[in-house]
Amino acid sequence: MVNNTCLIVLYFRSLSTALTQSVKRGVPAGLWVRCPGCQATVFRKEAEKRMNVCPECEYHWYVPARQRINQIFDPGTFEELFTELRTADPLHFFDRKPYPERIKADQISTGLQEAAVTGIGNVHARKIAFGITDSHFIMGSMGSVVGEKLTRLTEKAAAEKLPLVIMSGSGGGARMHEGILSLMQMAKVSAALQRHHQSGGLYVSVMTDPTMGGVAASFAMLGDVIFAEPKALIGFAGPRTIQATLRMELPKGFQTSEFLLEHGYIDRIVRRKELNSEIARAVDYCCG
Repeated sequence: MVNNTCLIVLYFRSLSTALTQSVKRGVPAGLWVRCPGCQATVFRKEAEKRMNVCPECEYHWYVPARQRINQIFDPGTFEELFTELRTADPLHFFDRKPYPERIKADQISTGLQEAAVTGIGNVHARKIAFGITDSHFIMGSMGSVVGEKLTRLTEKAAAEKLPLVIMSGSGGGARMHEGILSLMQMAKVSAALQRHHQSGGLYVSVMTDPTMGGVAASFAMLGDVIFAEPKALIGFAGPRTIQATLRMELPKGFQTSEFLLEHGYIDRIVRRKELNSEIARAVDYCCG
């Protein structure tokens, strides 16, 4: 009887160990994503097929800069420019980590050298100069390299009589890590855009979520034609900052692209899948 009891105990112990060590088969990680807009759980492949647009609420969420380029340009036509520019550390800035370490970490996580990518390519066979800022690289903030890239791109567009498109995805404004050298980029890019305008060039500004701070206060709002994606947050200071400062309720939908369209600050809200066609149409209408 004792032996039988021991055998039974050993059997259940081994069974318990086997069950504990076995890996339960579940849903593979990464199949689903949560919409930042409506918080719905969305099948990842469905979201990617729709260019990261929620099928439930049409919220347009973040897309990396290089993926944006692939969505907009004719395949194989985009040639990146000014890749030799590198970020310096003129102030030896240090917050939670040294500025060079922050730059290096974002270079690794995004695959970009800086927050802006610039180049020339074809959109529906129309040759354009194009720049884009990426909000995942220090919030897409405008440092010396970002300002220099956009300035050189604008000057090249003016010299070669090309339409210019800048797509903004910047929630950080001017980059505090470079002090006044960052702040002056607002004026530098704006001055280049004025020269481009005087040369008769077309400038199309495309604002995505978010477009804030010094970017919104400079080149993003200077377009001859201004497009915005649906439900994008656009403004200088954020709504929570404004509400706390003014101590008053803000209008419904304040600082969204829909609010700005209603008040005449932008020309059109364009869904992501239609953006390249709208850019080509603007070029044909204004430069044809």
